[in-house]
Amino acid sequence: MTVLDQLEPQEVLRFFETLTTIPRGSTNEERVAAWVVGFARERGLEASSDEVHNVFVRKPGQHGGEDAVPLVLHGHLDMVCEKAEGVEIDFVNDPITIKVVGDEITADGTSLGADNGIGVSYILALLDSTELPHPPLEVVLTAMEEKGKVGSSKFDTSRLTGSRMIDFNWITDTEILAGCSGDVTFTVDVPGELETVPASHTSALRLLVRGLMGGHCEFDIHLERANAVLLLARALVALGEVADVRLASPHGGAQNNAIPADADVVLALRPEDEKAVREAVSDLQATFQREYATAEPKLRLELADAGAVPGQVFSKAAGERLARLTTLVPNGVISWNLDVPGVVETSNNLGTIRTTDDGARLMSTITSALTSRKHEVLDRVRNLASLAGGGVTVQEYGLDAPEFPYRPDSPLLATARAAYTDVIGSEPDVHVSQCSLELGMFSRAVPGLDVISIGTELRDLHSPNEAVKHTSVAKVWPLVREVVTRLADDKKEA
Repeated sequence: MTVLDQLEPQEVLRFFETLTTIPRGSTNEERVAAWVVGFARERGLEASSDEVHNVFVRKPGQHGGEDAVPLVLHGHLDMVCEKAEGVEIDFVNDPITIKVVGDEITADGTSLGADNGIGVSYILALLDSTELPHPPLEVVLTAMEEKGKVGSSKFDTSRLTGSRMIDFNWITDTEILAGCSGDVTFTVDVPGELETVPASHTSALRLLVRGLMGGHCEFDIHLERANAVLLLARALVALGEVADVRLASPHGGAQNNAIPADADVVLALRPEDEKAVREAVSDLQATFQREYATAEPKLRLELADAGAVPGQVFSKAAGERLARLTTLVPNGVISWNLDVPGVVETSNNLGTIRTTDDGARLMSTITSALTSRKHEVLDRVRNLASLAGGGVTVQEYGLDAPEFPYRPDSPLLATARAAYTDVIGSEPDVHVSQCSLELGMFSRAVPGLDVISIGTELRDLHSPNEAVKHTSVAKVWPLVREVVTRLADDKKEA
């Protein structure tokens, strides 16, 4: 007996439950890619994976769809790995523990991976079906979508013969997504000028930001939630004004496209400065809590014993440079779309800070409906790095993902809208979103490709509160079946 075996539709949910047992965080997709390839080959299908673990599968059309125009199906294999404070899990090796709460499936203190596990599960169910009429299927399941869309940048689109694509990486069942923004991810490397800790600095404390909501870098960016990496940097700047603190092992955030919910750093300091540092942290916590009383009611800034004094620390100048530079990186909503009221045009999410061999690295993702605005923000960061000096460098990471333009005359959109009305009994909203998906890359790489995205009700993506409504899966699966059945009748021109 499994957790989801009493829920419908089993054709989809049994695959989702299997996916939750396979660790598949970004850059850790090898095992899930091998499982999908094996699944497809067991059914006699052509299947392969590439060097970054993108998976490609072909399935012939069936039950009258053999000569139809091929249909590309797209989802991504990886997930964002976030956990609640106090939860112990090894995301590289451990499965996700799932549970059913009312009409939702959620995880036990971690992100769920419904983004995009549910979408992949619809595709697996279509590959598994022997009775459903459908056109020839070309399945692309990308790796590292959640980390700079690296997988899609490496996928060989010349393998595709289809002229229409259904993506399943959307977050609501009331809409058909027909356009979205693009994004670019970048890194900022700050040399630490590492040196032996001064002999006078015999105390070590860990400064921690905890209790934040976190969330998705696009769907939640307008909610004015606190960014743990930025709060940590603000605190470091303030502490540098009351004591000679030296930094070691900065760490924060889970991934570039998740709003960071936690961050910490080790401080080496003189014992006589500890009282002033503790008082400053207490004052800062009160300030932060006032600023974010509504958005972040559980925010905490605290000190803990760090144990042994670190052997190496950032130089005083490098530590100050890292802290001050970080506070100046643009973050949050940068501009609103004046043509579509209430929709963000451009935003940036400062997602992570990590210790490197010679200092620290920030990773951040800019999302925009306009490529030029996206690069204008990136140029700001490059200018900031130039002014900071000290060997600070900025590099693009992964795919510079273009926007996915809306096509009001899309035949695929017309088919999906008609099927939605007939199956669901209401008109879908046709939505153009501020989020960035991989669809712009595919539509640009494959001239004339007709693209839409069909979604399921998800909430709190990229956070330990992530959930999917199984009742929504039950609503969407008949729609998916109906759309592909109708596309089986769309024959190739002779």
